[in-house]
Amino acid sequence: MTHIVVIGAGQAGAALVAKLRANGHAGEITLIGEETAPPYQRPPLSKAYLMGEMAEERLWLRNPEFYAEQRITLRLGQPVTAIDPKARKVSVGGDSIGYDELALTTGSHPRRLPAAIGGDMAGVYAVRTLADVDAMKAEFVAGRRLVIVGGGYIGLEAAAVAAKLGLDVTVLEMAPRILQRVAAPETSGYFRALHAAHGVKILESTGLERLLGDGRVTGVRLADGTELPADFVIAGVGILPGTALAEAAGLAIENGIKTDEFGRTSDPHIWSAGDCASFPWQGGRLRLESVGNAIDQAEAVAENILGAGKPYQAKPWFWSDQYDCKLQIAGLNTGYDSVVARGPEGDAVSFWYFKGDTLLAVDAMNDPRAYMVGKRLIENGQSPSKAALADPATVMKDLLKA
Repeated sequence: MTHIVVIGAGQAGAALVAKLRANGHAGEITLIGEETAPPYQRPPLSKAYLMGEMAEERLWLRNPEFYAEQRITLRLGQPVTAIDPKARKVSVGGDSIGYDELALTTGSHPRRLPAAIGGDMAGVYAVRTLADVDAMKAEFVAGRRLVIVGGGYIGLEAAAVAAKLGLDVTVLEMAPRILQRVAAPETSGYFRALHAAHGVKILESTGLERLLGDGRVTGVRLADGTELPADFVIAGVGILPGTALAEAAGLAIENGIKTDEFGRTSDPHIWSAGDCASFPWQGGRLRLESVGNAIDQAEAVAENILGAGKPYQAKPWFWSDQYDCKLQIAGLNTGYDSVVARGPEGDAVSFWYFKGDTLLAVDAMNDPRAYMVGKRLIENGQSPSKAALADPATVMKDLLKA
């Protein structure tokens, strides 16, 4: 009977093994993870968990009993050291495990600040795993000085938590504006103002020369020579797909582990899903770093491992929580040439991205109605009139009828 092995016990890996069982796979399933915790959700790490508002058990995607009940073998705290595609075996913890089909859900890992500029000193952290956040939690004491390198969503979420806990927070962003890679100037402006209102200092167009300190970080020196004190530093400078195992096994890599529309890699018995996988998208290739994609793609791959033969149709969506603002994003704004603002209405505002007259994406701040309407429009291939969208008198749900 077919033995399916899944490497990577994060959101995608957990979704994939659950879907295999739900869809009737009766053979062996082994899920291997290098962390010791059972599969858990990552988004609350930089928010509720860091704030102390969520216990570790509430992070778990399922109770550990689920895996035993579903006859899913969990091997945790054991990184896979090699894949042998010809023999169809993986090496882990001194053992060699055979597989019939293998899925790589190896996720991603944070970019670290280079050791050459002090990135390996004590007091310098990344925000990715439970261990990362456990290591830094004790640093979050009111009155302490935190410097965050990188003005993306991870950095800004950490800044929001720190500000709420009474820390002195400075965010450094090398680009001309925060969120430049992922959002329009309007969205950047919204969050710049939100953080300023909570006392966070945001320094844009600001390069980092090096970290200061002897063994432990005590400050940062900026590219212009300015020095800022710091009790600790968080690096929020992006993530990289987990491709090392796949590369060593000889699989094709293209901005992640290259898959076809079904999730199959260049090896017919190896599949991939989640942050680490790139897949065909609108004539090009796409790799999505989101919970929604990790779940949807993993479930699609599980079905295809079992013979469904259904191409994966991505429906990109994302979110971020900062202070009392919930940002929800539908679609991908790549290639936009105009932005239509709707609102503000109370504390709700949304920004709609267009290429020509085609709606690509929407950023909705405290506006779940705009998010839901935008998501449905994008999924249906509909584009509302820009004038109607900008008109406060337009009822949102009427845009779906146009």
